[in-house]
Amino acid sequence: AESFSAERGGRPGAARLLLVVTDGESHDGEELPAALAECERRNITRYAIAVLGHYLRRQQDPEDFIREIKFIASDPDEKYFFNVTDEAALNDIVDALGDRIFSLEGTREDNESAFELEMSQIGFSIHLLEDGILFGMVGAYDWEGGVLEESRRGRIIPPREAFQGEFPLELKNHAAYLGYSVSSLRLPGGQRLLVAGAPRFQHKGKVLLFQLDPAGTVTVTQTLMGEQIGSYFGSEVLALDLEGDGATDLLLVAAPTYLGGQSREAGKVYLYRVGQDRLSPAGSLHPEARPQDSRFGSALGAVPDLGQDGLAGAVVGAPLEDGHRGALYVFHGAPGTLVPRHKQRIEAAALGWNLRYFGISVDGRMDMDGDGLVDVAVGAQGAAVVLRSRRIVRVSVGVSVEPGAISVTRRNCQRGGSGAVCLRARICFRAGTRSRSPGDMDIDLRYNVSLEERIPGSRAAFDSGSRRLLQRRIELPLGRQSCIRVPFHVLDTSDYLRPLGLTLSWALDEATGPVLDEASPTSLRKLIPFFKDCGEDDECVSDLVLRASADIAGSRQSPHVLRKGRRRMLVRVELENREENAYNASLWLRLSGNLHFSSLVLQDPGAVKLECSALGGHRWRCSVGYPVFRSHAKVSFTLELEFSCSVLLDRAEVTLEAT
Repeated sequence: AESFSAERGGRPGAARLLLVVTDGESHDGEELPAALAECERRNITRYAIAVLGHYLRRQQDPEDFIREIKFIASDPDEKYFFNVTDEAALNDIVDALGDRIFSLEGTREDNESAFELEMSQIGFSIHLLEDGILFGMVGAYDWEGGVLEESRRGRIIPPREAFQGEFPLELKNHAAYLGYSVSSLRLPGGQRLLVAGAPRFQHKGKVLLFQLDPAGTVTVTQTLMGEQIGSYFGSEVLALDLEGDGATDLLLVAAPTYLGGQSREAGKVYLYRVGQDRLSPAGSLHPEARPQDSRFGSALGAVPDLGQDGLAGAVVGAPLEDGHRGALYVFHGAPGTLVPRHKQRIEAAALGWNLRYFGISVDGRMDMDGDGLVDVAVGAQGAAVVLRSRRIVRVSVGVSVEPGAISVTRRNCQRGGSGAVCLRARICFRAGTRSRSPGDMDIDLRYNVSLEERIPGSRAAFDSGSRRLLQRRIELPLGRQSCIRVPFHVLDTSDYLRPLGLTLSWALDEATGPVLDEASPTSLRKLIPFFKDCGEDDECVSDLVLRASADIAGSRQSPHVLRKGRRRMLVRVELENREENAYNASLWLRLSGNLHFSSLVLQDPGAVKLECSALGGHRWRCSVGYPVFRSHAKVSFTLELEFSCSVLLDRAEVTLEAT
């Protein structure tokens, strides 16, 4: 009896009903008379059901048991007492018991089980209209459901017959739950349609689009049907105006108990594109693809200007994900539609609280913190969480290098005690937002500058002491450009074919502040060419002419006899470049086995640099004019070779080759 007290929510004058279902006698029967007297005093109607299975299976006499249950039931017994042979037989009395319970609520006398608006549950769902409110009434008309409009036109309640064409009596479609969700949309021509979901219609669900006149006449323009039994198609609907022009672009319809892989309650959200006079299917939204109970679509919410690009987005609740902890999915708008792949998944486990069923409800229409961005409120079991939107920032970067090319021949500075080519990079950052009025704020930008960091070998280094990588940060005011200069130098290298690469990468340094625009780049690579002085086409075409003569004349057919005491021979060499600059020019020397390199004497040591090194196997390589053998330059030298012994020589060979 305490359950019906005012402290527990009891209302004076309301009917009070107690239902007792049991399969055995009580153990505190001595308290029954006092308890039943209190029930009589409080006018509590008592239905009692005796399940006899336990007694029958053991062949025991149920007489005392039945007597006690009849004692509990209100009088007369034939109306308030039931007995069944076993537990499964309880189904047989549900309808009869339901009719008798319903009659307590004041249904019509000629049909005590036929309801009109007595169980309507007005306000189960609501939707704000331009001039009023649309209410859903899932319990109206035997839970067939209905709607109610309260507006300047007055209160309009369509009668049962208004939806008879969609819920014909011959289908016995009680409990369709029309009004479980309600909304409205506006067609491109300006016509307004009301929307109501009936998620239990024929067990698959149905959504009605209709017009309602002041007399309560309903004109259904289109219906949308669910595809899977038990999916609760239409339990949530959302009309989405992407561009904010007053015309609805999309209708979202949720089926949160849609079975996916491994018979999990994955849920599904359907998209319908709004045309001139009809809606057409436009695919569905894609949550995380893993088999788990999710109930994706348990809550739908529109978020204006979610991507800060002038287009609305949508948020979708999935309260059963991660073992009933829950998650929220964020979808961005695109011209005429939603991007079906989610942009963000916010899981309850990442928020740091012990939340359950996070995503059971959602709303995103208010700016709670006054920063000009809409925020999203998400419901959970016994809690609500407000998620703050983050400003989306675009960072544009420009890099220039002075001088614009690296000279191969001219050293303009000293580094490490030797000549080098010094350059200076100018890096400029500018940050902006998609928002029309971002306000005054600075962002903390973290950036890295690297010189061929991932390439083996080192051709350049920063002047700051860091060889190939700088890691820095900068306070960047929105809307204004900030520049920094980074000096570096090029080391002595023989690789002039590949340009020198300078790479810049950047990221925001705030975990809870603005975020970088996904569509904007976060790195830039600047290629700095080497200046080779090769004309307008920047291609060097050289012509190396090699001349050589020895102080011993002869041929391979005529062997030479050396005079006693002579063990050396001289080779005079001249190499000339008759065309454009030659880079990394080399002179190759190969000797036969009876000759040995002794010395090399330049005729003009200051004209062209010549450096030779042994390669083994009587081979030598000489770099000519490193790094560049200039156009029309000439180098002359004398090569002294030593014989192995004073014997008759056959095929003493000296081979010279310039490349």
